[in-house]
Amino acid sequence: MRCVSLYNIEPSSSSFQMPRRHLLPLLVVVASSCVTVVGSFAIAHRHHPRVRIALSAGFGASSTARKKKTKKKKKKGLVAALEGGEIQSKKDSGTPQLDRFGLPPPTEESVFPALDDSVLRAPLPRLDAAFNKTLVERAIGDHLGVNLEIFDERGLSTHRGEGTWQLNLLHCDPPVFSIDDFFTSEECQEYMEMTAGDGSDDAVQVLSPTFSAASISRRTSTTWFCRYKGVPTLLAKAQRLLDVDLSQIEEPQLVRYRTGEEFSWHYDEIPTKQLANGGQRLATLLVYLNDMDEGMGGATIFRDLHVESRAKVGRKAKTLSVRPQAGKALLFFPAYKDGRPDVRTLHKGEIASETKKIAQLWIHEGVYKASVPDENRQQDAEELVLRENERLGFAI
Repeated sequence: MRCVSLYNIEPSSSSFQMPRRHLLPLLVVVASSCVTVVGSFAIAHRHHPRVRIALSAGFGASSTARKKKTKKKKKKGLVAALEGGEIQSKKDSGTPQLDRFGLPPPTEESVFPALDDSVLRAPLPRLDAAFNKTLVERAIGDHLGVNLEIFDERGLSTHRGEGTWQLNLLHCDPPVFSIDDFFTSEECQEYMEMTAGDGSDDAVQVLSPTFSAASISRRTSTTWFCRYKGVPTLLAKAQRLLDVDLSQIEEPQLVRYRTGEEFSWHYDEIPTKQLANGGQRLATLLVYLNDMDEGMGGATIFRDLHVESRAKVGRKAKTLSVRPQAGKALLFFPAYKDGRPDVRTLHKGEIASETKKIAQLWIHEGVYKASVPDENRQQDAEELVLRENERLGFAI
């Protein structure tokens, strides 16, 4: 180790002699090519006109240097608020944020509260179990259900035409079904082309609706409301599957989700103020018009339903999720057949990483009056649906 003096004193004349008692020695320690000042000193002699001193602001620096070191740039905005504890999570905050009416704004947790274990839900007993008609009959007991007369003991449809359907029970209570090959590839293509904007008024594009502008649900897709007479195939197959009257069917819709679009958690039930038109929605039927590969998103996910009766030790039960496959239909029931909403059917359309298209409709308790597009009426499609029944081989 060697000591180096970092000050240079130039006297006013060559004969000037600096008294040693007027200076306190400064020790500067240099280690590993770094110079650190380990002492402090003072110069208090009025005969020293020029003094140049180089100091390090490290340990042992003057009080002025310490103040400069500890002085920090004042942080502003969100960073300062977070570090200072001014912003807390909603769970921890003692002063909740209020809207302009002095009420707490809705959160996902308040609008869609998690279901506890007291709410009955029954997954399939076994994932690999074969179709069981008795189990299906028991599952649909409190809901609108499906027309089981058109399916055999294996769950295969019995109509004479092309495109045999396979009915699959995905969840027992509440019941959730998928129907393989509900649409043919040609029918999928035909319905996707209806959104191309070719000048036809069979499908009218609107902003994807939710029932409330204040809804916490996010919907970024595009919707086309269809004239009943423009979608006789969908109507004929829905009637065949569910054994309902055309007058109960809400306006059929086509929906497109482009890359990054979604429909976040929501219920399909109708708000109380709108029940005068047809009553509650008893069934949701949607048909996937194109494939979405594994890992590409776009699935329909039920938050509170699972695909296993018991999760294996150390593993969480898998959430019920249905991946889009062209021609596959998904059927579930937003309300019991007496009109009481079923909160267990909370679901979402997962963010899609490529374009996804579906056709969908809802079945009401009673007669539903359509409003979009103008003069859209179920009876306008009656004759066309009868012709489709004949073409598809459905018994009349």
